[in-house]
Amino acid sequence: MQLAVTLMVRDEADVLPAWLDHHVAQGFDVFVITDNGSVDGTTELLTVFAERDDVTVDLRHDPVHRKQQGTVVTRMARDAATTHHADWVVNADADEFILAVDRTRTVRQVFERLDPVVGAFTVPVVNMTGRLAKSGAGIERLHWRDERSVDELRAIGLIAPPTTNAVHVGDPNVTVVQGNHQVSVANGAPVPDELRLEVLHLPWRSWKQYKHRVEVSGRAYEANPDLTPSPRHHGMRDYRLLQDGVLQAVFSLRFVTDAEAAAGPFTRDDTLADILSAAGSSSVGQGTEPPVGPKEMAVLQTTGRAVVRRDRRIEALEDEVRDGVATADMLRSAVQHERDRAEAANRRIAEVESELEAMRARRVVRIADRASELARRARRR
Repeated sequence: MQLAVTLMVRDEADVLPAWLDHHVAQGFDVFVITDNGSVDGTTELLTVFAERDDVTVDLRHDPVHRKQQGTVVTRMARDAATTHHADWVVNADADEFILAVDRTRTVRQVFERLDPVVGAFTVPVVNMTGRLAKSGAGIERLHWRDERSVDELRAIGLIAPPTTNAVHVGDPNVTVVQGNHQVSVANGAPVPDELRLEVLHLPWRSWKQYKHRVEVSGRAYEANPDLTPSPRHHGMRDYRLLQDGVLQAVFSLRFVTDAEAAAGPFTRDDTLADILSAAGSSSVGQGTEPPVGPKEMAVLQTTGRAVVRRDRRIEALEDEVRDGVATADMLRSAVQHERDRAEAANRRIAEVESELEAMRARRVVRIADRASELARRARRR
């Protein structure tokens, strides 16, 4: 069995070594990777990785920054099937670590038991959080599964939990939707409970990493006129916060101390660090990533909560205005409809009156004709 993973990556040097080591340890044979014009050392890391002879590495380069992920990943997924004969394909990001829910199995062992008739299926994604640091990958520091509700996430400036990812059998005609959340391959059967997979997601590794990511992503959206995200799209919203100088404050709300996490809707999960340690990965145990101190954190989070409250109030007012405009449009439409009905009624009245007038005229003519006929008869007598 050939198990492939695709990756489109840009400037993820902090977490990439852990990602590569993890997916090798999980039994992937084929790595189809596109470096999207990285400048932080990612390219060099991938070049070294491509020299390995225990896995197949198909390394590509695409320096264009226009949010073309859907097109690029689709091409990689198709090539995984046609060129590398992949039986199964996982399309991932560099901050996504796929795992078996049954931790006694590797991902490869799951796919070896999974019937290809399943076709395609979605995998839940779990955000990992912990203490905020200014730099570092956070593999050991971010060990709490974020299980906050939608309301709790909205209170810290997040829209919703992460969207599921799609996994599929190798298919030369597959289409992967932007974001890797959907594919064109149909689901043919459910995945047995004992073979379920999940993704541990590390999108908030450090302030340095997140700031760079938001800036690059925002510029890429601006450069691609074919993509028109909503003003409330999380990427564009964070890009505006970055430009306003308050993104770090809002960003800080996503993090928790161990004490806070233990008392809240979080579950400790050290799986990633344990797997990488067992694999001898150099991405763990390489010193500490000093977290932001409590006083600085308190200031950041106080400011962040104020910004979130402000933005939620602005959104509420925008919704009221939009609803008011919609109501006004509806009323204008109703008034116009009634005017149209009144005009139609007036036209019909005019038509009826015209018909009655014509009928009266015809009746007068008939009466006059009848009177003339009677007068002629009377004269003959």
